[in-house]
Amino acid sequence: MRIRTAAPLALAAATALAGSLLATAPASAASHQGGLHLGKIQYDSPGKDTRTNTSLNAEYVDIHNNGKSKLALKGYRLKDDTGYTYTFPAYTLGAGKTVRVHTGKGGNGGAHVYWNRGSYVWNNTGDKARLFKPGGALLDSCSWSKGSGVKVCH
Repeated sequence: MRIRTAAPLALAAATALAGSLLATAPASAASHQGGLHLGKIQYDSPGKDTRTNTSLNAEYVDIHNNGKSKLALKGYRLKDDTGYTYTFPAYTLGAGKTVRVHTGKGGNGGAHVYWNRGSYVWNNTGDKARLFKPGGALLDSCSWSKGSGVKVCH
């Protein structure tokens, strides 16, 4: 009799242990394997907020492709809590590469694209960046409260 009850108990204990190990694994590791995700966010432009183009471009969001193939980002959208939206034009991000989305004005090229705004997007006291696929599905998000001016996501 003991053998019959011990086996189900051992199985239940092993299942519970495996479930708890899976539950404690970082969600970002599982959800971002082979995909696009938010990286470093400079939400408070260094220095005084002067609204100059230099200051605006020092506010940015890095988006990283940790996949094994390049991704066409046309139609992907980056949004803040207020609803300000940057929509990617035709742009391809290589495998293992990062693109920096600057708030201010500039010419898109290389690893830099520009929102072409004349005012700041990201709130220094707290905000949430969201990255959406062209069809509207949420791909990644990252939030912060008042802090150092920089948030490193995932």
